[in-house]
Amino acid sequence: MTKKIGILTAGSDCPGLNAAIRGFGKTARQVHGMQIIGFRDGFEGLISNHTVDLSGDALSNILTAGGTILGTSRLVPHQVVEDNQILDKTGEALAAYKENQLDALVCIGGRETMDAAQHLIQAGLNVITLPKSGVNDMPLTDTTIGFDTSRMIATEAIDRLHSTANSTHRIIIVELLGREVGWLTLSAGLAAGADVILIPEIPYDLNKLAEAILKRNQAGKLFSIVAVAEGAQSSELVDFFERSMKMNQQTHKDQSADEHRERMAELKRKYTGETLKLANRLENSTGIESRITILGYLLRGGTPSATDRILATQLGAYAADLVSENKFGVMVGIHDGRTGSVPIEDVAQSEKPVPLDHPWLVSARNIGTIFGD
Repeated sequence: MTKKIGILTAGSDCPGLNAAIRGFGKTARQVHGMQIIGFRDGFEGLISNHTVDLSGDALSNILTAGGTILGTSRLVPHQVVEDNQILDKTGEALAAYKENQLDALVCIGGRETMDAAQHLIQAGLNVITLPKSGVNDMPLTDTTIGFDTSRMIATEAIDRLHSTANSTHRIIIVELLGREVGWLTLSAGLAAGADVILIPEIPYDLNKLAEAILKRNQAGKLFSIVAVAEGAQSSELVDFFERSMKMNQQTHKDQSADEHRERMAELKRKYTGETLKLANRLENSTGIESRITILGYLLRGGTPSATDRILATQLGAYAADLVSENKFGVMVGIHDGRTGSVPIEDVAQSEKPVPLDHPWLVSARNIGTIFGD
């Protein structure tokens, strides 16, 4: 009996999603004789049963295209916000799965997608996931779809800012994506020769940072390039959060650990604009003009790199092989250069911080890169 498989892309977009859809779809159709349908706009399309025909030439000429032909959204079935209420619409997702007579669902997405996939597995669906993330924050895979392209764009942007910083003798601060992890900022900063790299894993001391920049200035290096992850924090802000956590635990002793973490996460979300504050404080401390460039969504757009196209195709094809073998409940990924899979439950609600002894970090320190610690 011919297997019928659904596929969707969820969460934020990134380069390489179309290559993954193509890699899975063509392998599933041409090698394993499966029938493929897509769902429009991620889990939103699954809940509303909004399907996309992926037969015929639908998978042609999409390898080099950025974004996703299926569309995407951040909605997850078990936490749908309607009329200021959070509703669980896993039942609607299950109904669409059964109505389309699917044998499996393939979800391409980031950490929120893995969490949603785990909920669908618990509801009885056969699910396989592919990891995508421009900041490489997915655990148990060496790299993610979209990371290489984001790094390439970030590196080129920092390269271009060197001439402006040198000409104007300013501090140029470049903010990159990465709320919880610093893989993108560290790698792009290292590749582009950033003088300062600030990542969430290493709280920075503003006084030490200003002192290091002034020493560069006194040595005749009249500009500084600062690559900063959007989630980088000063040591004083980290101390504030830790004190707030302790006070919260003492005040709300009846709450669970998850509730405490969510309360603190909400507090942290209110502290936006840290890069702007960093620029103002550095200018006041050093007397050197400081300017900010925020790359933001630029890092998610455009044509995927050759590396991302190959990775996405490889993971997509491997996922199709697993579906043909009835191996579900796993995320495909790259492990020590080889394609493999891990249980989705092992990656759901997890992240992958930069180890403080990682070779990239060690190399950056050895060449004199400033981390402000």
